Amino acid sequence: MNVIKHMEAAFLVALSLAAVSSVAVDRMQPAQATTQALATTAGIPVVHVTAKRLTPAEKQQMLALERVRSRA
Repeated sequence: MNVIKHMEAAFLVALSLAAVSSVAVDRMQPAQATTQALATTAGIPVVHVTAKRLTPAEKQQMLALERVRSRA
């Protein structure tokens, strides 16, 4: 277990891997969406929620009811 002896080599290897991956990522072209890709997502179902918002009093009442039920 000569890890401590080879710590400098491990650091240099990690540094070189980071540099190479940085250059590789910089050379990548940005992704571009096509109309074909957008057309395939048109069939995704969408859910519309139509409900009224609770008043502050109703919220407090529901929270109190949940607390009672959670303790039981």
